Amino acid sequence: MSYSTNIAEIAALVGDPARANMLTALMDGRALTASELAYAAGIVASTASGHLGKLLEANLLTVVQQGRHRYYRLASPLVGSMLESLMAVAAIEGPRRYRPSSCRDAALRDARTCYNHLAGRLGVSIADAMLSRGQLELGGDAGVLTGTGRALLAELGVAVIDDTTSHRVYCKPCLDWSERRPHIGGALGVAIADRCFALGWIERQRDSRALRITGKGQQGFHQHFAVASL
Repeated sequence: MSYSTNIAEIAALVGDPARANMLTALMDGRALTASELAYAAGIVASTASGHLGKLLEANLLTVVQQGRHRYYRLASPLVGSMLESLMAVAAIEGPRRYRPSSCRDAALRDARTCYNHLAGRLGVSIADAMLSRGQLELGGDAGVLTGTGRALLAELGVAVIDDTTSHRVYCKPCLDWSERRPHIGGALGVAIADRCFALGWIERQRDSRALRITGKGQQGFHQHFAVASL
């Protein structure tokens, strides 16, 4: 089968509104049940089952059985990167039908998870701060944490492990669909996000990838990354 045929099949799967809503609901890296995904897609459970079967068959999703429940998640970070890139293209202003922005849109633009790392204004601001201070270097498809960057993250208690044996890219730029500039992806991006959750700087918002920055987080992000209030 040719690559062009594969692309067309994947595009057709992602292009269905219900399946697109299911996939984006999983972009925070968590696993959800079929009922939760049906709710996210605005469809009934029986219809959701058919959509999930197609996504599983195409290796866009994986499923884990735990007790009586089945939990679905994105098959890999690569799928999350694909969806984020599609969002970046979809966000470009054009002749498409106008849809007024909502409070949920604003929250997603301020701070959200991109699969399992930080995105939105928060994620891009952290990347910008580290780049301007020489703590991070980002190329076209990879990044390097400098000595001063390691010192900063060690001070925050971020687990910085550059494991060359891992299948996950250590550090890479991830184009942010709302800011049109890169935030930090890869294992380093995951480690930073995990630590921010552990410190109580950010909290998940219900039924959304949007994050709430706590009072402690506002202080911490400003002190260590010069991030203005969001």
